[in-house]
Amino acid sequence: MVLAAGLGTRMRPLTDKTPKPLIPVAGKPLIDYALDRFAAAGVRQAVVNVHHHADRLEAHVKARARPTIVISDERGRLLETGGGLKKARAHFGDGPVYCTNTDAILIDADGEEACAALARGWRAQDMDALLLLVPTERASGYDGRGDFDRDKDGRISLRKGEHAPYVFTGLQLIAPALIDEGPDGPFSTRLLWDRASERGRLFGIVHRGFWMHVGDAAGLAEAEARLAGDKG
Repeated sequence: MVLAAGLGTRMRPLTDKTPKPLIPVAGKPLIDYALDRFAAAGVRQAVVNVHHHADRLEAHVKARARPTIVISDERGRLLETGGGLKKARAHFGDGPVYCTNTDAILIDADGEEACAALARGWRAQDMDALLLLVPTERASGYDGRGDFDRDKDGRISLRKGEHAPYVFTGLQLIAPALIDEGPDGPFSTRLLWDRASERGRLFGIVHRGFWMHVGDAAGLAEAEARLAGDKG
């Protein structure tokens, strides 16, 4: 699933007339970075939720050849991250689901592709969710204090102190059974993480490459500069 229904308020005025997932970064819409990664990983069908400038976003993703796109329509009510997953639940089946935000771009390193790394790390008997994390020093467009602490077994917990070493990249594998535990209506994915954490079933793996958060104009400029440098 690609979570693409947000309002993109921190990107204004760019998002006044354009949905944030269609903002170009180095000439390529943000959402295509996510969908291209899924296609390369062998994903055949992706659910995309829409709300802000929904018609434009829907037209863009439906013109893609791969993966096949299913629209989860949130025009009438924005459901947040968890609520968006719950609304789309019928499309997922029973296996783990890749889920990503659109406001981030990953650069792989050491021949380790991010989706493949999550798939290799997934253990259904132990996990409800497996999040892709990155050390804060390997991030651009991010000025927070970190999101997660991680123990030697890979279990993660939300930051308890002033700082945490890892930030969530927006990409995760999540069990549909965990999504089923969410309420109807709007709610954050954090509610699901909290439930998984209480059972000791919330895990994270560390991305070896770089993560670019494209959440505002400054993050956009940093991402474009880094991508231009990689191409040069």
